[in-house]
Amino acid sequence: MCFDLGRLPLISILWLVSGSLCFGQIFGLPTPNRALFEPGGEARFFVGTVGKPWASGTFGCVRSDGWQIHEGLDIRSVHRNKTGESVDPILATASGTVAYINHKSSLSNYGKYLILKHQIEGLEIFSVYAHLSAISKQVQVGHTVKQGEIIATMGRTTNTRQGISKDRAHLHFELNLFVNDDFPIWYKKRLPGQRNDHGAWNGRNLLGLDPRAILLEQNRQGSAFSLLKHVRSQPELCRILIRSKNFSYAKRYISLIKRNPLTEREGIGAYEIAINFNGLPFELIPRAPSELVGRAGKISVLSVNQVELDRNPCRKLLQRRGKHWELSSTGQQLIDLLVY
Repeated sequence: MCFDLGRLPLISILWLVSGSLCFGQIFGLPTPNRALFEPGGEARFFVGTVGKPWASGTFGCVRSDGWQIHEGLDIRSVHRNKTGESVDPILATASGTVAYINHKSSLSNYGKYLILKHQIEGLEIFSVYAHLSAISKQVQVGHTVKQGEIIATMGRTTNTRQGISKDRAHLHFELNLFVNDDFPIWYKKRLPGQRNDHGAWNGRNLLGLDPRAILLEQNRQGSAFSLLKHVRSQPELCRILIRSKNFSYAKRYISLIKRNPLTEREGIGAYEIAINFNGLPFELIPRAPSELVGRAGKISVLSVNQVELDRNPCRKLLQRRGKHWELSSTGQQLIDLLVY
């Protein structure tokens, strides 16, 4: 059993006994709210932004009329105390280790938050739990946690001016891939004078997957669900050729590299990288020197999926110059960090 039942109210114990997410699944729901899996339950699961419908609490281009990214899920509270504050237990979505904890609300618009690291099918995945009211004392960086273990309590901490009201208390939940071990060095060099209170755990260094899509697909497929297959099948925004042979993302996510027999004979001269609308590289193909003849420049855009760009424009990674596509300044910064 994954929980300390003595710490939970009776309703949560009944939920765990009848439908625990600890058994046989890669990811479990991070709170007792199960409305995600109930027909028409979206409004009871997601918390929208003030005055907006529930969809604004989902992942993707869901804010500012589709022009602002939201890289996680805002999950509604189901348990409150006598004063109306949320007391939902926050549960580890999968077994792993504690990678980072921020105890100071003033240092982030995520308020108090923590990050867990998981190894799943050769992928290093990082789950984020934000706006917490409290973090369990036994949860310390480097410690191992089990799926379903209570790691915190839901809340509404943040450093934003408008704050989060009691009725909108929620868990902001993310599933991410990690970009670059040398992020602090890159940040100091590329953004001099700007504060970085979280080192390598700055949000710029984490690229989000859609947790809703993962949880729903896993729920449908059961034991047949493969996270690796899910990541590899991301809708493609574009393909980019990068003349870089050795960077940390390629080392960390070897399972996303597609074999190329030519490079086994000639060596690697560059990487062809497919990215989704959020800038997440989901396929890396090493290219041999003989495949690069006639291609100039360190970085070039090979193809663009216009349909996907129109559907999800909010990250603004690309721009058209005449008849040709190129990376925008945002896209250039992302790729620069990727291969730094």
